[in-house]
Amino acid sequence: MTPVTQTTEHAVAGATAAPVLEIRRLRTHFFLRHGVVKAVDGVDLALHRNSTLALVGESGCGKSVTALSIMRLVKSPPGRIVDGQILYRRGAGDVVDLARLRPRGARARRIRGAEISMIFQEPMTSLNPLYTVGSQVAEVVRVHQRLGRRAAMRQATEMLADVQIPEPKRRAREYPHQLSGGMRQRVMIAMALCCRPSILIADEPTTALDVTVQAQILDLVRRLQGRFGTAILLITHNLGIVAQTADTVAVMYLGKIVECAGVRDLYRRPRHPYTAALLRSVPVLGRKKDTLAGIAGTVPSPTETMPGCAFAPRCGRTRKICRERAPELKEHEPGHKVACWLYGQE
Repeated sequence: MTPVTQTTEHAVAGATAAPVLEIRRLRTHFFLRHGVVKAVDGVDLALHRNSTLALVGESGCGKSVTALSIMRLVKSPPGRIVDGQILYRRGAGDVVDLARLRPRGARARRIRGAEISMIFQEPMTSLNPLYTVGSQVAEVVRVHQRLGRRAAMRQATEMLADVQIPEPKRRAREYPHQLSGGMRQRVMIAMALCCRPSILIADEPTTALDVTVQAQILDLVRRLQGRFGTAILLITHNLGIVAQTADTVAVMYLGKIVECAGVRDLYRRPRHPYTAALLRSVPVLGRKKDTLAGIAGTVPSPTETMPGCAFAPRCGRTRKICRERAPELKEHEPGHKVACWLYGQE
């Protein structure tokens, strides 16, 4: 599949306004017996209304921890946000720093699930096997919209119909194990969108789904985004999905953002060696190769203290300064940021 996407007009317009979510120098660390795991180590991101920001990178680079930090769901102990801001713009003049909210406080609970929702990786482990799917969607409505049991169930059934679950009234009375993987993922989407959130975090929303169902789920999310005007943070390993759905891409490596740009620009002209290596590893339909290109070496341990660029031990273009000082994420061209000494940061 050739990575091509069309940036929507509403996304371009939204990019000129203040972002609905702005992360500044976020650091989330886990304090363990064998050391401090710097899962998120100085992340900067901006998510605009009606647009999709894709966060990509290898497993263990900090993508999911970033999402859990936004939701204030990092388990403490051992995890804790140690620095940075997560600025959520609810409306004109109303800006909330989510990093300063108490995770179990009343304000965090009002925002979480209603204004900022999340689709988790594996619906079978996220849905409660003891309750019907309809009752689980209705519970979100009851908690955040203060509706009665019948009204909440009616709204939950309507939402199941919105996510294209056939016979929604019957399905609402069924349990998670009675549904297919694709159906369960639709239930998770219904649960996340039933309160019309401003921000939707989709953490690997198509994991373990076949390509046909995967395409249906992505099309569904796009249509619902257009209907509700939701800003989406998409976390995925699949660069093909990113090409189809995202407006902006942020590439993450060992807890840091190493490159961020519009999806067309990043796919056509990747600047960071890590981004270029990721794109070379993607199989392309019609292009014959004996072997796929890999990235030499392994990701360093997040407990290590590295004076220079974290990707330097695996990079084929390393310079002396790369091992001595860590580069900062700077704008190399309008709208294209990169953290690499190859682009004159000295």
